[in-house]
Amino acid sequence: MRAGTGTTITTMTMDIDMGDDPGPHKEDASARALLRLLAWLSPAFPTGAFAYSHGIEWAVEAGDIADGDTLRDWLADLLAHGAGRSDAILLRHAHRRDTDLDALAELAAAATLARERQAETLNQGAAFMRAARPWGVPALPDPVAYPVAVGALAGMHGIDVDATTLAYLQGIMANLISAAVRLVPLGQSAGLAVLAALEPVILRIADETRGATLDDLGGAAFRSDLAAMRHETQYTRLFRS
Repeated sequence: MRAGTGTTITTMTMDIDMGDDPGPHKEDASARALLRLLAWLSPAFPTGAFAYSHGIEWAVEAGDIADGDTLRDWLADLLAHGAGRSDAILLRHAHRRDTDLDALAELAAAATLARERQAETLNQGAAFMRAARPWGVPALPDPVAYPVAVGALAGMHGIDVDATTLAYLQGIMANLISAAVRLVPLGQSAGLAVLAALEPVILRIADETRGATLDDLGGAAFRSDLAAMRHETQYTRLFRS
């Protein structure tokens, strides 16, 4: 079946002695941007993402996700009609700073439809901000929703918003696929096939949200929202959401 505050983190800077000029890329802004995106959105970046399944754990138990095809359909719907699309909109507005960041952070937290879903985005956002301090971070509420944290940090460092949106969505999908590989279970090859199949959807959602306003927030991935709510009382659980 398809898916159909308080403390402020202050800005920090750190000067690092690079020694002798290592080559032509030392001052190349695009190369630095790529390095930072690779670091910040790497599965190894300590946000605790491995502990969350975004309701997929319940969907597997209910039989909605049983193989690579059903996982692909579920995640495609999540991107197009659920948290993927909404997160991309929030990220873009945080990057542009065309809305007060405190108000945007409050909206992002309020827009989550289940307790575990809210904890998922706030805990990952807070962990992301702590881990990113060596690069310097903007002033944001603590905790802060994950897409707002990523967008604000990338904007502060002048990293292209389209590249950031694509990298963010790819990272979210990779994490959920990793959870499904363990839960269904699926082989690694099947998981990678799903990730490859989602590329056109990720590109489309990144493009469609480019001019989206906050009035465009919202979704219709009702089965995913129900999964998040039902996971709270699931008898046996490996994940926190």
